[in-house]
Amino acid sequence: MTTTRKKLEGNGLWESSRMMLPEHKEAINRQQNEEGRKSRPSLDVQEIELIENALAESFHDHRKITIRLFDENEDTELRGIVTTIHTFRREIKLAIAPGDWQWIRVEDIVSTN
Repeated sequence: MTTTRKKLEGNGLWESSRMMLPEHKEAINRQQNEEGRKSRPSLDVQEIELIENALAESFHDHRKITIRLFDENEDTELRGIVTTIHTFRREIKLAIAPGDWQWIRVEDIVSTN
């Protein structure tokens, strides 16, 4: 009876199991990934205006800009020149290197430098 109780304490049941179904493993991995996720920050009107002004300056002056993009796990940074602005679709085209560019949704931008 003590060995049964021991298996049910903490993570004992999983650790004592020699075989795990793929569905269980996927569920455990999914739960661990979801625990590490963060929520999208809400930007106030002034922050949004600063971001839009920085994008417009990069576009008009052909000046490099650093853009921080939101990601649930870890934010990413891109550096380049804004070459196209689609105001209706709220997207920009960022030229990162000659022949290398990326479309970015404005709503994914957290900050600019």
